[in-house]
Amino acid sequence: MLSQEQRDAFQRDGYIVIPDFKPAAAIAQLRQRAAEIVNGFDPGASRSIFTTRDQVKTTDDYFLGSDNTIRCFFEEEAFDQHGQLKQDKALSINKIGHALHDLDPVFERFSREPKLAEVARDLGLSQPQVWQSMYIFKQPGIGGEVGWHQDATFFDTTPITVTTFWFALEDATRDNGCLWVQPGGHRGPLRERFVRHGNDITMQKLDPTPWPGQDSAIALEATAGSLVCFHGLLPHYSAPNRSPVSRHAYTLHATDGTSSYSPDNWIQRGADFPVRGFD
Repeated sequence: MLSQEQRDAFQRDGYIVIPDFKPAAAIAQLRQRAAEIVNGFDPGASRSIFTTRDQVKTTDDYFLGSDNTIRCFFEEEAFDQHGQLKQDKALSINKIGHALHDLDPVFERFSREPKLAEVARDLGLSQPQVWQSMYIFKQPGIGGEVGWHQDATFFDTTPITVTTFWFALEDATRDNGCLWVQPGGHRGPLRERFVRHGNDITMQKLDPTPWPGQDSAIALEATAGSLVCFHGLLPHYSAPNRSPVSRHAYTLHATDGTSSYSPDNWIQRGADFPVRGFD
């Protein structure tokens, strides 16, 4: 599936962008299904928000219970000072997570296909295991910032193998909060680990290396249908969306089954709900 040039670029830069990976029809089906899930979500059931600021303090039981199910999370700026939604529910949700790929037929079809399995193998995942899926809305005007981080923080393995598959469902631009990355940054250290023991969460500081500055970061603008793949150690972030246009995306996080998956990772699977690959 991938050319040698693409494989070399991934090894060198820590990421690749594959345009036109998903057709418009598949994207439309996924967006429609996401809208149906949000429409069926009762805002009174939870006011849980998603934010990367002080993530240990903002992680609650609702979030931890979403590891192997499907739940909606609000944007940080969705509510007014009285705790009421400032706009329609459909324009207030930050994301849906975290087992869409296993529990929803529409998302499963999107997440599992021979072409994607081939890309994963070309990137070095000989036994892919898909642990997490997220539908991210990046809502117009209130889409939250996702601060600099590494995905290996949340999916620690020995050796580190987690790879992210990020699908642009709408055009992602500098205006509406596209990804920013540090090319080659995956050759640096793992800075933090998000550790779970029961319902206790800690963020372990591992390395003091500072996060990239704007002088070493580049914007990954991507057209709808593009697939962005990046290494679990690659530092990346996305700015707030203050534009009038949303930036929908869908992500999958996979590790290699030949590596040792940490029992301290926040998502675990048992025999009754085994982790699966892309096939």
